[in-house]
Amino acid sequence: MAMPLLHAGGARSGGYLEGQLLIAMPTMGDDRFERTIVYLCAHSAEGAMGIVLNQLAANVSFGDLLAKLNIVTPRDAIRLPRHARDMRVHRGGPVETGRGFVLHSDDFRIENSTMSIDGGVCLTATLDILKAIAEDRGPDRAILALGYAGWAPGQLEGEILANGWLTCAPDPELLFDAAVETKYSRALSKLGVHPAMLSNEIGHA
Repeated sequence: MAMPLLHAGGARSGGYLEGQLLIAMPTMGDDRFERTIVYLCAHSAEGAMGIVLNQLAANVSFGDLLAKLNIVTPRDAIRLPRHARDMRVHRGGPVETGRGFVLHSDDFRIENSTMSIDGGVCLTATLDILKAIAEDRGPDRAILALGYAGWAPGQLEGEILANGWLTCAPDPELLFDAAVETKYSRALSKLGVHPAMLSNEIGHA
C-alpha cells in the first residue's frame, strides 16, 4: 500500500472522508484491522492514509523510544514530565512501522512539517515534535503512532462498498484519550450500533 500525497486542510469534497473515522466491520477480512478504528488523515483520488487509534505497540514506551532516537539519554527517559510519561506508543498501521507519526491538537505547529487535517486536528511526523513533548512544550493533546494504514487509489472506496468499514465523525476523546480498550465500542455507539449487532454477512448500510 503506497503512501499517498498528504494535502493540508480538511475539506471533504468529492465524497472524500479526510478527517473522519473508519470503524472496522467483521467483514473486513484483514486480521491486522480487526476491531480497529482509524482516523483518516488524507483521502483523495491518489489514495488514503490514516492512523489506527486503538492498538498499542508491544513492549515499547515513549521514554524508550526517545532514548533509542537519541532525543534524551536513557537516564533522562525516566525523568520525563508527567505529560510525556503518560504518553503511550500506538501501532498506527502496517506501513512504515519504524516511522513515528504524532496526531495532535492544533495548539502546536512546526512550520513546513505540521499538516492541518480537520476540526482542530493536526499531524506531524518529525523528531522535533517528540523533542517538544519530552520538554513539556508540545501540544496539549497528542497520540504517537508507529506506522500508518495506507490505501492505493480506489482501494478504500472498494472496501467500504464491500461493507468492510463504517464511518463516523470523530470527537476529541476518541482521538486522544488513553482508554484504548473501549474506543471501538464507543465509536460504534456514536452510530447507535452495539458490537453484537454487527453481522458477518456482507451487506450494504
